[in-house]
Amino acid sequence: MLWAALNSVLLVNAGWDPYPYILLNLFLSMLAGLQGAILLIAAKRQDAIAAAMAQHDYETNVRAKAEIEQLMAVNREQLEMLQELRVLLHRGDARPDSPSKPRPYGAAGERS
Repeated sequence: MLWAALNSVLLVNAGWDPYPYILLNLFLSMLAGLQGAILLIAAKRQDAIAAAMAQHDYETNVRAKAEIEQLMAVNREQLEMLQELRVLLHRGDARPDSPSKPRPYGAAGERS
C-alpha cells in the first residue's frame, strides 16, 4: 500500500514505478519464488526426518518382537516343566532316592 501511495499520490509526475507497478510486481514475484523454493526444501527435510524416524521405529519393533518371541519360548518351556511336575506329583512317581524327597530318619534321629 505504501508503494502504491508513494508512486500514485505523492509523486504524481516523478514516481519511479507508474500505475501498473511493474517493479513492485517483479519484487513480489521474486519473493514468491524464493519462498516457494525454501518451503520445498523444508518439506523435503521434514520428509527425510519422518522417514528416518519411521525406520528407527520399525527396527525397534523388530527387536521388540524378537525379544517377546524369546520370552514366550522361555514361558512355554516353563509351562511344560510345570505340567510334567504336576503329572509326576499326581502319579506319586517320586522315587525315594530323589533329592527332592527327604529320606526317613534312622533310630538315632539322624538321617540315614
